[in-house]
Amino acid sequence: MAFPTRFISMFGCRQPIQQAGIGGTSGADLAVAVARAGALGMLSGAAGRDELSMQLDTVPSELAVGVNFLVPFLDRDAVEEASRRAPLVEFFWGEPDPLLVEVVHAGGARAGWQVGSAEEARAAEDAGCDLVVAQGIEAGGHVRGTIGLLALLGEVCRVVQVPIVAAGGIGTGRAMAAALTAGADAVRVGTRFLAALESMAHPTYVAALIASRADDTVLTTAFGDGWPDAPHRVLRSAIREGERRGNTQSWSPMWPTITSTGAIEALALYAGQSVGAVTGRQPAAEIVAEIADEARRLLQPRAGGPGTW
Repeated sequence: MAFPTRFISMFGCRQPIQQAGIGGTSGADLAVAVARAGALGMLSGAAGRDELSMQLDTVPSELAVGVNFLVPFLDRDAVEEASRRAPLVEFFWGEPDPLLVEVVHAGGARAGWQVGSAEEARAAEDAGCDLVVAQGIEAGGHVRGTIGLLALLGEVCRVVQVPIVAAGGIGTGRAMAAALTAGADAVRVGTRFLAALESMAHPTYVAALIASRADDTVLTTAFGDGWPDAPHRVLRSAIREGERRGNTQSWSPMWPTITSTGAIEALALYAGQSVGAVTGRQPAAEIVAEIADEARRLLQPRAGGPGTW
């Protein structure tokens, strides 16, 4: 059974799954692996135009790989580069800006905005965005949402006409099926991909994810050095370890990657409430297939009754 969603039509993917643009742990290897598996891979534009350009050089032209930008740290040259070379340019953590959307469209890409409320979703559509990512409070990393994902989807579906990607707590096919049934056109997966073999997350970080469950995460502003008053969901153990060390480390929002050194356990170990689905390291393609196949089974028409699709 195929997934007949607008997201599939928009990006030519086989699966209505978008990889979250998970900061420094999301290099080209992960994005390409996700795209090869039939989903939408994502790169981070945070490192600037030159680094982004080099990463885009490694992406085969036939694959769907977009670029994510954080508005407080925006490099407009990088936005222009992404707009010319990626099918999707997405923004987060700022009021939807029609001028940025115009830049994206002028380059030939589609524009997306990750939002945490129905009001912000409406503003994104009014700004000209081609899709919105509705982020629930269950999400890992920086969290725009203040209510649960399913409640948020209900509100967003009522106020926008553009395709909606559901984000927050999506780590299984069951969660994907629930989001699609609730009106989403695709789902956004982040925490599961941190443990992908192609991820650049530090092995100590990955081990902590594997050992954790949903109630081991907490919403905080602790890792706010340089980005204050921006709530984020991390493993509770990271806060405890930082406090145990007497704040001798900087409470930086940076993720621990394979090149990080020092007390990895006390760094920003971002994780969403889907972390319980992280049970080991897997190839990205296996993660995509596992989630999509389970969702497909759950959404199959029941014998003698109508199907979801």
